[in-house]
Amino acid sequence: MSRRITTRLAAAVGLGLALSHTVAAQQTTAPGGITSPVGQAPAAEQPQQPEVQAIADIGGVLTPRGRLVIEPSLQYSHSGVNRLTFRGIEILSTLLIGVFSAEEAERDIWTAALTGRLGVTDRLELELKVPYVYRDDTLRATVPTVGDDSFDIDRDLSGNGLGDIELTARYQLNRGHNGWPFFVGNLRYKTTTGDGPFDIARDSDGIEQELATGSGFHAIEPSITALFPSDPAVFFANLGYLYNLSDNVDTQITDELRIAKVDPGDAVRLSFGMAYAINPRASFTLGFKNDFIDRTKTTYFQDGRTSTQSSRTLNVGSLLLGWSYQLNPDVSVNLGLELGVTDDAPNTVMTLRVPFGTNALSRW
Repeated sequence: MSRRITTRLAAAVGLGLALSHTVAAQQTTAPGGITSPVGQAPAAEQPQQPEVQAIADIGGVLTPRGRLVIEPSLQYSHSGVNRLTFRGIEILSTLLIGVFSAEEAERDIWTAALTGRLGVTDRLELELKVPYVYRDDTLRATVPTVGDDSFDIDRDLSGNGLGDIELTARYQLNRGHNGWPFFVGNLRYKTTTGDGPFDIARDSDGIEQELATGSGFHAIEPSITALFPSDPAVFFANLGYLYNLSDNVDTQITDELRIAKVDPGDAVRLSFGMAYAINPRASFTLGFKNDFIDRTKTTYFQDGRTSTQSSRTLNVGSLLLGWSYQLNPDVSVNLGLELGVTDDAPNTVMTLRVPFGTNALSRW
């Protein structure tokens, strides 16, 4: 919840003190604590766009013109799969004929990022995000073969490096008059500065020897954010479309397999929720987000033939929790937590952000 909204509540409390000085100062007090000379109509109070600080990528009040915000952040993501698969037929509920395969996979990702936001105008904001990624993957699997034999896979891989740098522009479309929500248009571009899945080293069997730190594909995401203040709460919603550009990767995986072209699936992204002001410094955020990811199509050459394979669609849904505390007018601490509620979502994502603001450029 924005400190700007809670400031209006404090102004209302101090209204009685302001009235005691009205005659001496020959001023009249307008609603919200705005003063103007006697005989002159009070200036209309402008709606103030609320801020949702506790959850990243939702958006809120834009950075004022000339203000620079530097935001270090640290994110931890954990995903785990523990699966027992049966391949065969079921004669009775207690009698199975076939083979079992077991799989246990764990993935931990740490992302340290430095983000800079600059207010170009009072309605236009530009953002640059530079991430550094550390990954650790563990896979334990038992895979059946022909007959009654099977073999075990036991792999531990880790990797680190520069991630995919992102550029974002946000523009406030309206001023929120007459009870309308605030609408903010967003446009994000994701580069390929990180090592993608086709940039890493592999052995003769095509198994990766290191981990990717980026997606390997350029992406563009337009979206729109709606913010509706209702003191002491702010309701928010975001709708976006993630467009992943296809690429002719032309990469030899093994002696028999060569990947020609990959078209990553696009995604429809939806999130909504509410931020609630606990007091003038602290706020709490509750929300939900869901990404509907389309199939990825891969064209490859194998045994002298060209084939195309499509992966399944993904449904990534998470519950959002956030907390924000304003240390002073220029510094706040924000903690966000995502809890996966669908099979394709990470189990847990935790993000700590500490934005520092400065008005050093306000006079330019």
